[in-house]
Amino acid sequence: MVTISIIVPCFNQAKFLDETLQSVLEQTYSDWECIIVNDGSPDNTEEIAQKWLAKDSRFKYVKKENGGLSSARNYGINIAIGKFILPLDADDRIGSEYLEKSIAVFKKESWTKLVYCKAEKFGAESAVWNLPEFSLDSLGYFNMIFCSALYRKSEWKKVGGYDVNMIYGLEDWEFWIAILKNGGGVKQLDYIGFYYRIKNNSMIRELKAEEKKYLFEYISVKHADFYVKQYGSFMALNKTFQDFKKDCSEGIIGRKKVLNLFLKTFFGVSLFKN
Repeated sequence: MVTISIIVPCFNQAKFLDETLQSVLEQTYSDWECIIVNDGSPDNTEEIAQKWLAKDSRFKYVKKENGGLSSARNYGINIAIGKFILPLDADDRIGSEYLEKSIAVFKKESWTKLVYCKAEKFGAESAVWNLPEFSLDSLGYFNMIFCSALYRKSEWKKVGGYDVNMIYGLEDWEFWIAILKNGGGVKQLDYIGFYYRIKNNSMIRELKAEEKKYLFEYISVKHADFYVKQYGSFMALNKTFQDFKKDCSEGIIGRKKVLNLFLKTFFGVSLFKN
């Protein structure tokens, strides 16, 4: 069997940690280790973690100074012995067959880089989480893959891990772009195996305009090669814009062409023939 390392960063989530680790213990796939990373949490994370270490030797515990989510994940992955990595936030859960079904895809399809599944929300809200279908083209505009997807540790090492410069969030999105932009398969299992906790007092918040600006600009500069390859160079977009202005000035552009130009420029799709 192939070892899977489950990385659980924890900061002020001790009250949910038991549920999360129970979902790990219930896995039908047995060759795993679970590394609980205490990211300088002021609560009783260590007390809860030690209880699970006593329960099963596959649980491991490390503590570090607070450095944020990317830093905590990288810390755990760096010491992980598994060939495969599954990040898991300390307030979420995974289905009992998630590891078994995911690793089976890698064994069958060696070109696969990333496996995830269908998901549900629970807690303050209970509902199926309707995720948009994955495409590399769409990934440049928005993230449709939650953090708890399975991938090879070698892919993490190849891209330098999770980027600690993503200080306001969206670190998963940037990481998926990094490992997928040069090719590789993505598989979504037809199985609900991830449960995302919704809390009334959730720490998740709307990003401020300046934070979004920073993150989007950072991603676009870091992955300029990806954006140019997927959506075209500035010169190509500028030529399209100049042609659009010319058509407008000559009064020969119709509503469909305007809509197509907008969709192609900002979303990379076309609905009508020009």
